[in-house]
Parts: sequence; C-alpha cells; structure tokens
Amino acid sequence: MRHQSLEHRFVRNAPRELEPGVLYISMEYATAVHSCCCGCGDRVVTPFTPTDWRMTFNGESVTLSPSVGNWNQDCRSHYVIERNRVIECGDWSDERVEAERCRDKQAKAEYYERASAAPVRPDDALPTESTDGIAQTGGLWSRLRAWLSKS
Repeated sequence: MRHQSLEHRFVRNAPRELEPGVLYISMEYATAVHSCCCGCGDRVVTPFTPTDWRMTFNGESVTLSPSVGNWNQDCRSHYVIERNRVIECGDWSDERVEAERCRDKQAKAEYYERASAAPVRPDDALPTESTDGIAQTGGLWSRLRAWLSKS
C-alpha cells in the first residue's frame, strides 16, 4: 500500500480532484470518497447505508467498515481503514469476490424488503376520494368514524 494512513476531512461535497492520502467525508450525502490507497489514483466511493459501509468518528480518527475491496479497478486493492490507518488485506479470488457480491445483493434485498414491509398506521394514509366525491383523509378507522357520524 502506498498510503499507510489517511487524513480525514469533513466536507459538504468531495472535490473533483482528490488529494492522495485524504479521506473526504460528506455527512450530508452519507458518503466517503478517497483516492485508492494503492496509489493508482482511482476514485473510491463508499456510501454509508445499512447494507454498505459504516463510518465511525471517535473525535480524532475515522474507521470505515467493512473493508474496501476495489474489485472493479485494475489494481484490485483490498484494505481496511481503521483509525485513519490503512491496513492491507489479502487479495481475493474471482470466486470469493463473486460470492461476496451475491451475499451483498441478498443482504440488500432482505433489508429493503423488511423496510418496505413496515406497518403503516391507519391515520398515515393519503387522502382518498370517496364515492360521494368528497376527499377524505386518514386511514380506515378515521373514515369509518366519519361515515358512522354521518348516519
């Protein structure tokens, strides 16, 4: 690894030209960007999501997890950023990379399936059009109460 450590900078937007050895962190866009630590100069983007990377800031240094595997780059570098230090990890075979891509895809599908299945409270429903042409808001119970109060 060319870079043994990274300096972190909290920014709104990452610059077009990345300074080698700098980890740009945008909390607004929940993303970190840096120039590949092997020195090839490729741009590496690590989004912070429940199924991608997590960033920990302890007040002095930054940790990204899980590891950064640049499998789509020519360098195929693989490293961990822990407390601003770059720790080189071993190379992965094509089979291991493909297995990780499948695992990642499955984890995303399961996470977003659970998130989309979250229960909706009846009063959170969008306005609907009733049979008498009057827009009604609320969920089933609100509409039922309104209907009963008209009777």
